[in-house]
Amino acid sequence: MAQKESAGILLYRKTPQGRLEVLLVHPGGPFWAGRDAGAWSIPKGEPAAGEEPLKAALREFSEETGARPPEGPYLPLAPIRLKSGKVVQAWAAQGDFDPAALRSNTFRLEWPPRSGRFQDFPEVGRAAWFALPRAKEKANPAYGPMLDELAALMGG
Repeated sequence: MAQKESAGILLYRKTPQGRLEVLLVHPGGPFWAGRDAGAWSIPKGEPAAGEEPLKAALREFSEETGARPPEGPYLPLAPIRLKSGKVVQAWAAQGDFDPAALRSNTFRLEWPPRSGRFQDFPEVGRAAWFALPRAKEKANPAYGPMLDELAALMGG
């Protein structure tokens, strides 16, 4: 069985006070509605067959946020492994995004289960900027090394 992979963009910015912040997204849909700490991640998704991972990351950023990806440069980060076994390859890029402008693609789900009724839900329900210590509280714990690596690249 092939290993599942995702590719994403870790968007970051520096505040006027020099504080480093990252953009995290919260999954949409009923399963994640009541979960917060440990549920957030970066905009990401699986590459299509033959698609280069960075191109997939840029496409997924657009699909999940409704915004154009940042211009770059794109700094490759060490891959992380989620508890599910999926490997996430990400690139850090400086940019800005207004979370109020979030326009995510959707997925269809039978809800409530076994009801025969299908509903569309946004793949990403929320987006927010977090300082690194708070981001580590909000993000899936597997993202900790990625956030640490970004901090090291940005000089602490």
